[in-house]
Formats: sequence, C-alpha cells, structure tokens
Amino acid sequence: MADAGQQRALTAFAPPPPLWKHFTPDNLKKIERIKKDASKGEDGKPRKKKWTPAELQSLDLPPELRFLVPPEIPKTGHYSVFGEQQSLSTALPSLKDQGITQLYPSPTGDADQEQPSEPSQPLNHAYYLLKISKSLLLNFLEFVGILSVSPEQFESKVEDLRNLFINAHHLLNLYRPHQARESLILMMEEQLSRTREEIQQMDKLKEEITEALEQLKKDGIDVGSSIKSPEGDTKKSSLSDEKATQHAQTVWELLDENN
Repeated sequence: MADAGQQRALTAFAPPPPLWKHFTPDNLKKIERIKKDASKGEDGKPRKKKWTPAELQSLDLPPELRFLVPPEIPKTGHYSVFGEQQSLSTALPSLKDQGITQLYPSPTGDADQEQPSEPSQPLNHAYYLLKISKSLLLNFLEFVGILSVSPEQFESKVEDLRNLFINAHHLLNLYRPHQARESLILMMEEQLSRTREEIQQMDKLKEEITEALEQLKKDGIDVGSSIKSPEGDTKKSSLSDEKATQHAQTVWELLDENN
C-alpha cells in the first residue's frame, strides 16, 4: 500500500504541502530582514539585489525559514504534478513513440510510410482531420450496432474509437504553433489598425482646428497675441472679445468631440 504522502500526491484535489504553515507574516519579515542585512555593502548601506534560490540557500537561515526558499527551476528532465510525470520538453511526442497507430502521414514525410494517392497534398492536415471526423461517426454507428447485437464484442470497437480520438487530438496539437503565429499576426494587425485610426482622427482634428484658427484671422483676431484696443473704443473691444470667446469655445468643442 502506498504511504500517506503518495496518496496525497495522487489525489485529484490534493491538500497543500505541510510546509505552508511556515509562510507566516513573521517569517516573511524575518527572511526579508536577513536578505537586507546580507546585501549591505562596505559602507553599511543596503543595496538592491535580486536573490536567486542558490544564493538564499547559501545564507545561514533558521530551520523554519528554509522552507521559504524556492527550489531551483528545473531546466531539463521531468517534474511531478500530483504524482504524474511531466516533461520539460516542448516538443510534441509522436504517436509512434507512444505506441499508438498513426492514421495519417507523418509531417516529416518519412519515405518508408505509405502515402495515400487520394489527396492532392499528402500533408494537408485539414483533409485528414475531416477524414478522421467522418470515421468517428461511422465507427460510432458500428459501435451502437454491436451493442444491439453482440454487446460482448464492444472492446475492439471502443479501441478503434479511442485510436481515432487520439489521432484527431494529436493532429490538432500539431496546429498549435500555427495557431499561435496566426493569433500574434491578428493581434498585431488589430493594433496597427487602431494606430492608423487614431492618426486619422488626429489629422481630422488638426484640419478642423486649423480652419477655426483661419476663421479667427479672417475676423481680425490675432490668435498669437492678446487683443489690444485703443482707449475709448470699448464697443469694438467687447465685440472682438465676444468673437474670440465664441471661436475659442468652438475649438474646445472640437477637442471634446475627438477625446
């Protein structure tokens, strides 16, 4: 019988490891104080430093603080998640390596693999994905027929369905790099479209403001300097101020509409 630790690791909703009890506010303050003291220079002033797990492990930490030091990030090999081994390699393993029959040509175009003559493009994954989908429907109908006539012979048909689903899933996974590339292209095109739209709005606003400033000049208002009126000509000055206020309000309305 497996021990309690292994049983916890294989549980679907495993509890947190016992070391979580050491992540208390007091312990976090202690380890920050130790890192601050260890990073002091010759002048006694603390220096900003990003500590690596190896450097933290080299410090003289109390036993209750050693659990707060994260382990080194693995670079090669495998790691365990809830008792299941996961590979660090991002390469998609082939169906042949997993002992599963591959129902479509290999993307690498192996010479010893029989190439069907039906499709015009032997490595057209969309064609084979559609073909596998149709085979799934046909095998499911055959599976229902077997259950109605000879239920004890269902195992072979279930294995065929399983093989078809695995091939379809593996074929879809081969599209992941293509999907990521196309998603990035679409995101960059949308960003470029928004930028062009903003530039067009700025150009339109510039034209409207330029027309408003030209109208001010036509009305005899110098927008580059303050309005100077001779003494006693209060009526003319008030009219000019009124026009300037109206045009200034027009400019602000244009700015508000484009914000």
